[in-house]
Amino acid sequence: MIQLTETAVTKVQEILGSQEPKPAGLRIAVVGGGCSGFSYSMAFENSPGMLDKTYSFGELKVFVHQASMLYLDGAEVDYVETVEGDGFKFNNPNVKSTCGCGSSFSA
Repeated sequence: MIQLTETAVTKVQEILGSQEPKPAGLRIAVVGGGCSGFSYSMAFENSPGMLDKTYSFGELKVFVHQASMLYLDGAEVDYVETVEGDGFKFNNPNVKSTCGCGSSFSA
């Protein structure tokens, strides 16, 4: 199962509310690429796919394809605001190593 912190849910809902037409939810995925092999992807979706698991966080729907669940099971997504910048942060217990720039990982 994937978790979103209350801060992350609030930020996604804020961004989602500004979209026209309003998407059905947020897709979180693991995609190939980056210097360590995998990276995270977040995008708005109009409907879930046949092989998606749908999670509900209040009114927010999050879609995760079953292939990505292999890498995201137990992960937590947070939204952080730091001096270096703001953004979504993945805390993933499945990660074995990350690259130097922090934008990709291996599992």
